[in-house]
Order: sequence, then structure tokens, then C-alpha cells
Amino acid sequence: MTATSLQHADTGEDIRPAVEIRGLVKTFGRTRALDGLDLTVAPGDIAGFLGPNGAGKSTTIRVLLGLLRADSGSVRLLGGDPWRDAVTLHRRIAYVPGDVTLWPNLTGLQAIDFLARLRGHGSVDTRRRDELIERFELDPHKKARTYSKGNRQKVAIVAAFSTNAELFILDEPTSGLDPLMEKAFQTCVEEVTGNGAAVLLSSHILAEVEKLCDSVTIIRSGRTVKSGTLEELRHLMRTTVTARTHGDHRGLQHEPFVHDFAEQDGVARFSVNRTELDRAMAKLTQLGIVELTVTPASLEDLFLREYQGTQR
Repeated sequence: MTATSLQHADTGEDIRPAVEIRGLVKTFGRTRALDGLDLTVAPGDIAGFLGPNGAGKSTTIRVLLGLLRADSGSVRLLGGDPWRDAVTLHRRIAYVPGDVTLWPNLTGLQAIDFLARLRGHGSVDTRRRDELIERFELDPHKKARTYSKGNRQKVAIVAAFSTNAELFILDEPTSGLDPLMEKAFQTCVEEVTGNGAAVLLSSHILAEVEKLCDSVTIIRSGRTVKSGTLEELRHLMRTTVTARTHGDHRGLQHEPFVHDFAEQDGVARFSVNRTELDRAMAKLTQLGIVELTVTPASLEDLFLREYQGTQR
């Protein structure tokens, strides 16, 4: 949870979600792209939105942007209806797609200003814009047709973050960026949420989501299958323990709290629920620990478990 979210919690304010979706349904002919989806993003929070291709992420984002109309369910964006209030809401949000197409004869700077000014007159913070151009090492005077995919992505990122949007909708925003530029992007996200903006981040880069996000929603076949803070979701997963001991550790496999026990080259490897970790450590201490590695569950573990379970 960000500092802004904590401030709201401390003052007891009743804060309206930046994004609130309940039971969202969208069909295309006989295909049910969204099947009762739920999603909430609070002001000042970074919410990860995960799912493989075809899970319904892009359809959800198009509904939020007012490009598609929901068949049923409730969708509120900054308190408004994204279909009926699209023009007004677009002045308060910023969007970065994963595949940016620019006007070939405009320079990068012209494209940045045009994109940012779509939100209305005076929406561009030129000082902030110039700072971001330098941060992302973008040559703004080149024609857009000469830009690589990564540089086109930088144009969209700079245009979005040079505004004072209340909500940032980011759909695979770091596609085409190198690791240094990914770090610059992460800094931008932390800055805007520090100022109270909300961020919805759709990404395939699970390490990025795990590093940045306060909460995560995982969807499958148009439905929410897991949702919560990262800490809450980790509690659903087991911690992996790898140990070499003085004593014979083979008896560990018979302990009720030990799961997935395996042994190789004198090293024991098993998983344990977080609530049982103390018992596992006590048992290992009795055996005499020579080497020990404890690996908390990662977002990737949770994601793969959700999807591998459906592919068997």
C-alpha cells in the first residue's frame, strides 16, 4: 500500500475507487470474452492486472476506455460511466498501449504534445515533459517514422506522465524498453501514485508487477480467479525450503506440515505453508543446519499454479 493510501486509511476517509468493476460481462457473438469480472483500483494504489493472451485483459481495458460497451455488470471509472461520460473522463485519465503507432511525419515532441493535449487545453506540464524526455533519453526532434518500437513506446510514456491524470491505464507499457528504461518507467509510476493517482498495470512481466504493485488481480477466461494484496496472495502459497543438515533429514517427509519433499545429493527440498514455517525451522535446527535457503512464494508461482491447473 502506498503512502497516499495509508493517509486515507489513517484519516478514515471514505475514498471512492478510481476503478470499480462488478460482474462485468461482454460477449462477441457466441464468445463470452468477459464472464462476470470483478476489479477494483483505489486512488494512490498500483494494481496489477494479469492473465495470458485471450484471458480478457484487453477487452476490459477497452470497456474502461469507453471503446466497448458492457453487456451487463457495473463499471465505474473515477465515479463516472466510461461509456456515457467518455469525453469528460478522458480528460482525467492517461493511457499507454503496448504497441504504439504514431503519425509518421510528426516529430517525437509534436506527437507527445498532441497526445497529451487530447486531454484538454493546459493539460501538458512542459517542464515535466522536458524532464521525462531527458530521463528516457529520447531525441524529440526526429520524425516518428524513424523511431524504433522502444522509442515509440517512450513517446507514449512521456505523453502520459507529463499530464496530471488521476488514473493511468498501462497496457504492457514497457514492451520494447531496455532494463534501464524499465527502471525509469517504474520511477514514473511511483511518482504519480505518490501524488495520489491510481495506476492499473497490465503486464506479462511478473517481476515488474511484483516489484511495483500493491494489489494484483489474476483473470482466466474472463473471470477473476485471484485478487488481493501481494501479501494476502503470498499467504495462499507455500514457502520453499532447501536444506543440508548434519542429521538424517529423510524423516522430514513424514511430517504432516512438509509437502513436495525431494532429496538430491544430500540436500532436502520441500515446501511448507507459511503458518507452519516455525515448525519446519525447529525441526531443521534439531537436525543441525549446515546450509539453508528459504524462498518465499513469488507471483510467478501463483500465476503458474492458476494456469497449469487448468491445462492438465
